[in-house]
Amino acid sequence: MVTALKRTPLFPLYSEYGGKVIDFGGWELPVQFSGIKQEHHAVRTKAGLFDVSHMGEVMVEGPESLNYLQKMMTNDISTLEDDQALYTAMCYENGGTVDDLLVYRYDAETYLLVINASNIDKDVQWLKDHQIEGVTLENISEQTGQLALQGPLAQSILQQLTEEDLAGITFFRFKRDVKIGDYSVLVSRTGYTGEDGFELYCRAEDTPGLWRLLLEKGKESGLEPCGLGARDTLRFEAKLALYGQELSQSISPIEAGIGFAVKTNKETPFIGQEVLKDQKENGAPRKLVGIEMIDRGIPRFGYNVFVGEKEVGFVTTGTQSPTLGKNVGYVLIEKEFASMDQELTVEIRSKHVKAKVVKSPFYKRKS
Repeated sequence: MVTALKRTPLFPLYSEYGGKVIDFGGWELPVQFSGIKQEHHAVRTKAGLFDVSHMGEVMVEGPESLNYLQKMMTNDISTLEDDQALYTAMCYENGGTVDDLLVYRYDAETYLLVINASNIDKDVQWLKDHQIEGVTLENISEQTGQLALQGPLAQSILQQLTEEDLAGITFFRFKRDVKIGDYSVLVSRTGYTGEDGFELYCRAEDTPGLWRLLLEKGKESGLEPCGLGARDTLRFEAKLALYGQELSQSISPIEAGIGFAVKTNKETPFIGQEVLKDQKENGAPRKLVGIEMIDRGIPRFGYNVFVGEKEVGFVTTGTQSPTLGKNVGYVLIEKEFASMDQELTVEIRSKHVKAKVVKSPFYKRKS
């Protein structure tokens, strides 16, 4: 029996804007509109608008919410203030990653979790399996739409549509019930592109109207609708982890280079803490590093990596960077081979193609 692909509330509008649709983890989503490189450069230089309504949203409420989230999350949720967000991971007992996610604190007893689309069912089950008294969980993914407005002109475009002072919403802060045109929106200064910008949460049924409104208002500023292709190249250049590639059940947050989101000294023990503490203090057996190809070839996800005849790891993501115009990638390799300028080979179509370890991320926005 073939399972029908899921669709976001924006699906009927994709063709109107030239969207080319693909199957992405069980979702029918646009890989591009005008073209991946064009959309990529639009976000780096002007602004782009993404439909990210496939992401999952879970409300955690009740008097024991903080204690519960401290147990479930690697980061220290107690540091959050009202209207502040935090990047974190959830881990298995062996240190492998359940998911990476954002936690939004509304107040001391109310939190919103934003999880990866391909992990919604698994994450919700994991959260329920460890639920404690004094905590309620509600999966509101289907009732919630999400758009990402990203790029250096994102604030000036959005500011034209609201009386809220957007400059007052600083990095990893958010405001609820912001009027954008006729819509009530949670406006969060977060993103997945390496650029300034906002993630906008609204009622699912308001998503198409908000999408049209933003594109219309941003037209003169060069705002473009963007698909998954550009979202991937943008996050890749900025070294933002993708679950299923840089992170997985068998890859820990320490190995993946997001140790900053793992607080092993917080008072409440969390799942996987002992393993991650050991990896933080003594080093993980593997390390995620950037590589640049010396010979011709593009390193793709899953390609094996060698030093001499020894297989030392694999490619997590690779492409030709639209910003750099170079063939680059990230590889998860044994830590003794992860030093700068280490020469290695990537197995591409049964050939060993030369590459070297280089500094990453490949792109960092000038503040």
